[in-house]
Amino acid sequence: MLQSGAETYRVEDTMARIANSLGRPRPHSYITPTGIMFQSDSEASSKLIGISERTTDLQKVTAVNLISRQLSAGDIDLEGAREALMDIDKAAHAFPTWLLITAASIASACFMIMFKGGWDDFLPSLISGGIGYSAVIYFQQLVRVKFFSELFASFLIGLVSLLLVRAGIGSSLDKIIIGSVMPLVPGLLITNAVRDLMAGHLVSGLARGAEAFLTAFAIGTGIAVVFLFF
Repeated sequence: MLQSGAETYRVEDTMARIANSLGRPRPHSYITPTGIMFQSDSEASSKLIGISERTTDLQKVTAVNLISRQLSAGDIDLEGAREALMDIDKAAHAFPTWLLITAASIASACFMIMFKGGWDDFLPSLISGGIGYSAVIYFQQLVRVKFFSELFASFLIGLVSLLLVRAGIGSSLDKIIIGSVMPLVPGLLITNAVRDLMAGHLVSGLARGAEAFLTAFAIGTGIAVVFLFF
């Protein structure tokens, strides 16, 4: 769940629900975006799991939630829950790359219209947003640091948008850029950061907020470099 983008308090609640249904009294857990520590009063030692990769897969989060509720209700036993969770972990719910790029392109153009851009800028936003999202996917395979992939992608978005406007294909540069960078904006991170802070998970909330800030900073820096040099 944590790897798939779930909030910290949701992961903690699910772990507690499963532990109680299995007869583990008073479970204790400490969760951050990069690690999970768990112990119950019936055990002398604790369990520590590191989280190195994080993505967005809300379908897996929903599936794990369902398994935990079925286990709590007694609809499935421990072995059945374990097999179901292993199947969920192995499942590949990600959409194909071409579909992600197509969706990002259409979303970029629609965001541009939402921000009161003209229909003459629809095609430039479509092209720029698709190229920018393709760059994110490509750079993440080359550079494991997420900050740099988002920085390079936003720079490319700004450069492509500028070239399209100068070529006479678009007219409103700011609207095109705003629409094109929207698929890169960390909306889920910001939402989870606020929800974790409201739930009292201050460390996780601040960590997610810092990650969202770095993403926003990378996007802004890439666009600023284009305006500075071109």
